[in-house]
Amino acid sequence: MIVALLTPFAGKAQQSPGLPTGSQLAWQDMEYYLFMHFGPNTFTDKEWGLGDEPEDVFNPTDLDCEQWCRIAREAGAKGIIITAKHHDGFCLWPSKYSAHTVRESKWKNGKGDVLKELSEACKKFGLKFGVYISPWDRNHPKYGTPEYNDVFVNMMKEIFQNYGPIWELWWDGANGEGPNGKKQVYDWKRFENTVRELSPSTVIFSDVGPDIRWCGNEKGIAGETNWNYLNTAGFTPGAGAPPTDTLNRGNVHGKNWIPAECDVSIRPGWFWHENENSKVKTPEQLFDLYLKSVGRGANLLLNVPPDRNGLISPEDSASLMGFKKLREESFAGDLLKNISARLDNVVAERRGLDYRTGYRLGDKNADDMSFITFEFHSPQKVNCIVLKERLEDGQKINLGRIVLKNGEKTVFTKSFTTIGHKRILVFPVKEAASITISFQNALGYPVIYKPEAYLVDERLTGN
Repeated sequence: MIVALLTPFAGKAQQSPGLPTGSQLAWQDMEYYLFMHFGPNTFTDKEWGLGDEPEDVFNPTDLDCEQWCRIAREAGAKGIIITAKHHDGFCLWPSKYSAHTVRESKWKNGKGDVLKELSEACKKFGLKFGVYISPWDRNHPKYGTPEYNDVFVNMMKEIFQNYGPIWELWWDGANGEGPNGKKQVYDWKRFENTVRELSPSTVIFSDVGPDIRWCGNEKGIAGETNWNYLNTAGFTPGAGAPPTDTLNRGNVHGKNWIPAECDVSIRPGWFWHENENSKVKTPEQLFDLYLKSVGRGANLLLNVPPDRNGLISPEDSASLMGFKKLREESFAGDLLKNISARLDNVVAERRGLDYRTGYRLGDKNADDMSFITFEFHSPQKVNCIVLKERLEDGQKINLGRIVLKNGEKTVFTKSFTTIGHKRILVFPVKEAASITISFQNALGYPVIYKPEAYLVDERLTGN
């Protein structure tokens, strides 16, 4: 399989299908943000509630959404997505279309509204606000009937009209048995049209988009080959989704631009459980996930569930801060920052308001190799290369290689396939006098930003 993925495409370079919207490009620049699973499961010690939980079980007496946002911002996360309604049907806002909400709980005497508090806190701390709303509802009496689609649409309208702007809307594809023994027939197109009418700039996540796709696992790991393209014809969210390996890699010739998002929890479970306080992922484990998500062209959605007091626990917070420290230290000293490149079949260009230097590949002949070489003033130790592709015109790079040399002697080579928004390549520490990055047979004429090189703590690279 790996050999097949590294094989160049035959023939002339092809025009890439599908182009990203401005909202999708802005979404990829987010790179890393928090998921927050919160609701009755937090108090019942369950992962999937049955929908029969007494509303009074939800009582986060010390809820502090500003604490969530303060920690998120200090950890370098750029947004928060909250489980406004999980499969149990409990609404974290006082929905007019359900009797299973915070309004029926004893929390704040039924006057509480988690979505209101969190949306306001996100604005205060400069974070994007996103909402997860499960179509499955194990409590609502109309679930399993056509009328439930009206209920779901009305719930989404409440959220957009009362708590916007909503940056990302997250649809889980779960579909359980309804009260009449039938599964709900979700009207996905109607759901999408509702969102487009209410908030055209909102990006929508599901297994098959329409804007963002699931990476195919809940481990937070994107494919080493990861195309932002996906074929969605004949597929639906949930059970009707493409195979997980397809979601993980995308489709090189897919018709739709639907980049991958990697969801994973900082704990073994998605909701807070006291017996998991000692099982929080370490900063080093989170850094490894960063390399395998953001470092493979996807976004990282890291779940950090609030506890029964309504606070991010100290264990989770400490790990998040350690994770930020590792990222800052690892990518602080770009070895190529002040070095000019020698170019072969490459044209240097400057484009964009930030005037970042870029390189346009394959200008002489689309089938020729393109080379970008950096020569150090003296040999340097290096074990990490960061590549970024300009995506406004699509994703085009499908095969490349880095070569490290000391004089004429090659000390290390590493092949790679896709780049996308960002590719972080790590390898054993090598001392090199030059670094050459080559590209072959791309899909069109790619533009990459100036590569970066780092010496990262070897304990973080798995080498």
